[in-house]
Amino acid sequence: MSVSKFYAYIDEAGDEGFGKLKTARCGGQSRWFALGAILVSDQNDKCLPQWRDEALQIFENKKRDLHFNKSKHEQKVALARLLAEKPFGISVICSDKIEITNLRADLYAKYKEKGHLYNYLTRFLLERLTTACANKAKLSGTQAQLEVTFSRRAGTDYSVMRDYLFLMRDGKEKLPPVRSVDWSVLNPEDIKVENHSKRAGLQLADVVTSATYAGLEPNLYGDVETRYARSFARRFLKEGNSLSNCGVTVVPRKSAQKDIPTDLITELERCAGPRSPDPRR
Repeated sequence: MSVSKFYAYIDEAGDEGFGKLKTARCGGQSRWFALGAILVSDQNDKCLPQWRDEALQIFENKKRDLHFNKSKHEQKVALARLLAEKPFGISVICSDKIEITNLRADLYAKYKEKGHLYNYLTRFLLERLTTACANKAKLSGTQAQLEVTFSRRAGTDYSVMRDYLFLMRDGKEKLPPVRSVDWSVLNPEDIKVENHSKRAGLQLADVVTSATYAGLEPNLYGDVETRYARSFARRFLKEGNSLSNCGVTVVPRKSAQKDIPTDLITELERCAGPRSPDPRR
């Protein structure tokens, strides 16, 4: 059987730690931590440097790479508008750390372990990415193959993450998962780690993940900014006509019923409409 090759580039936004969390009245670590990806076909993967270079033309100071959070508001709006026209998919896993602190003491203690939250969100993200690739390849009667590249971050032990993925693949988890990574699509050995500045795909992943995060993380005045994510509404992966729990997934599950994530997802659903994912992606 012939193969349809896909590439995913993954970056994060927010703080992973559970120290003093930021509120509307005082600073601290972020309430939300997000792990997001762009997903492209083999053909469109070759276009990523060109798309990144087009985006860099927005900046007068001739930046060499994209950093969404270092951009001004009007630049962020322009970036989102430009890149939203490119044929890639988006999936972002968003963890509400306030709700995690309200879990049972033993579960909360587990999430506080180094790397646990990051690896947990990685699992959720790979489940959705591999499913999207398999569904896309099925339409053409081919076998999907996914290569994943993470943006290198200080303090993350990627060998531990790979061991965790092999543990899942080999069915050695203590509790069976509700969903599963499609291991016919992804081999854990095909996971790479690169510096943000070296890969255009990682820079675009930074943009879409930070754009989504901005619609969830309140600033010091209690406000969120959904405009950036709304520009990308048609790019979020869907199951059927819904992007919830596919293009945007909120964990813990009960957090998805809260005002802020519900408002964002409702806005994205309205902007995306019933349109199916871009056939070129």
